[in-house]
Amino acid sequence: MSGRHVILVHGLWMSGYEMSWLGRRLARCGFRPLRFPYSSLRASVADNAADLLRFCAHHRLELPHFVAHSLGGLVVLRALCEAPHLSDARVVLLGTPVAGSVAARSLAARRWARPLFGTSLAEGLAGGARLPQARRNIGVIAGTRPLGTGRLSGALSQASDGAVAFAETVLPGSGDAIQVPTSHMGLLLSRAVAERCCQFLRHGRFAGPGSESATL
Repeated sequence: MSGRHVILVHGLWMSGYEMSWLGRRLARCGFRPLRFPYSSLRASVADNAADLLRFCAHHRLELPHFVAHSLGGLVVLRALCEAPHLSDARVVLLGTPVAGSVAARSLAARRWARPLFGTSLAEGLAGGARLPQARRNIGVIAGTRPLGTGRLSGALSQASDGAVAFAETVLPGSGDAIQVPTSHMGLLLSRAVAERCCQFLRHGRFAGPGSESATL
């Protein structure tokens, strides 16, 4: 697996540079990270997924791997639905609300806050995301430290990373899933998360002891 490209897909309100620290750690593992920038507010999940597939074609990446944060994970999952040839790609989702985000729905219900989410709600943060049938190569990492803007909604009464509830990250049928004691944005900075990403990208599973992590 050494030398294989890994496409980094950022989350809501981000530009992709936030994943640079994680990208450098993946590079030290022997991978070749590429950032995929997209508009999380002006384009839908479906449109961004189509752009992601064009990005792969432009860079002549026949079977890259993916590491995606938050909303970016929904973009990757939608792309996999449209591209069966990527079913063998390994994917790590970091704090992705595959079941939709109760915090986003709660905030978007307030007229003043709805523009903050743009078009990311439909078939995305509000729920109803299209999910690929083949999920054996998808790993999930969920944070358990509740520090984030999602707490402002008042809707995160259950375990969460501060933006996404723990239960919302569970992808039925996924190959592997773990918890790491960090916040939603901390998922991008955590050394333990980077190590687990490398493990999954290399072996298709989360292997070895992790810092206070546990199987879902």
